[in-house]
Amino acid sequence: MALINCPECGHQVSDKAPTCPSCGVEIAGKITSQPTPPVKKKKKKYWILLLVSFLIAAAICGVFYYFYYTAKSEKETEAYNYAITSEDPLVLQSFLDTYRDADDARRDSIKTRLAAVQQAARDWNDASASRSKTMIQEYLEKYPNSPHKGEALNKIDSIDWAKAKHLDTEEAYKEYAREHPNGAHVEDAGESLKNMRMKELQPDEITIVQNLFRRFFQSVNNEDDATLRTTLAEVLQSFQGEKNVSADRVVSRMSATNRDEKKWHVMGDYQIQKKPTETEVPEYDVTFTAIHSDPYGQTKNPSKYHVEAKVNSEGLIVELNMSKFSAAN
Repeated sequence: MALINCPECGHQVSDKAPTCPSCGVEIAGKITSQPTPPVKKKKKKYWILLLVSFLIAAAICGVFYYFYYTAKSEKETEAYNYAITSEDPLVLQSFLDTYRDADDARRDSIKTRLAAVQQAARDWNDASASRSKTMIQEYLEKYPNSPHKGEALNKIDSIDWAKAKHLDTEEAYKEYAREHPNGAHVEDAGESLKNMRMKELQPDEITIVQNLFRRFFQSVNNEDDATLRTTLAEVLQSFQGEKNVSADRVVSRMSATNRDEKKWHVMGDYQIQKKPTETEVPEYDVTFTAIHSDPYGQTKNPSKYHVEAKVNSEGLIVELNMSKFSAAN
């Protein structure tokens, strides 16, 4: 007796059984005995598992690709936004070299930007090399947001200051200060203006100097030694060719000029030169003509003197030298 598979339903049954207990088909004498074949394993579940694995792997790859593409796109966008606003040609060229597969519109806009930046660089080189205020101003009008704006303004500042120094006038320094209130040389301009004003003789200064020498000679004429003394420094640097002469000695020697009853009077030919000092209070170099004659004009040939003097910052005479004119003069 052997087990066989029912030809109808496939169930195992004895080859001696009259019929298949499962389906009733006749077996004994009808079915030839045969070895029982091995039961084949079903592959249906295997293919399902393989398909599911494939789908999961594909989904994972898709997710990774999505994040990769998204990250790459974001990086490209970030690089583009940075480059398109840059004034550096190296940054713009770097974008073109790095993102060769970028959108054509982006690459074209970067190329246009690069050409504009390169042209701006050439324009700046021309303006800077020209040392022309007009060309630099035209450059700034064309490129108001140029990275060279600060440098350009400094160049204009230097050009205007050089012009003011060359002219060396009060108006030139004032114009520089008006145009460059925060300029690099605004303090220098103020100092130059102060020095110029120190050198410019004001009407009240002329009056002070003239009154000083008028008082000096009137005191001599009136033999008023006390008042004469107030016009002099304690020690004169120079008096009639002598150095370091005391005020008392000057008073004594000037008083002696009255012994012949002649009087002094000053001509109105003052020449006054103002000299700045470290104390910001000026000194004055003074020249004029003084006449020594009798008070009634009876002297036919009055003595005429060329006076050279210096007045210090305190308004006192510190130098006084009188040289007599020759007959020819």
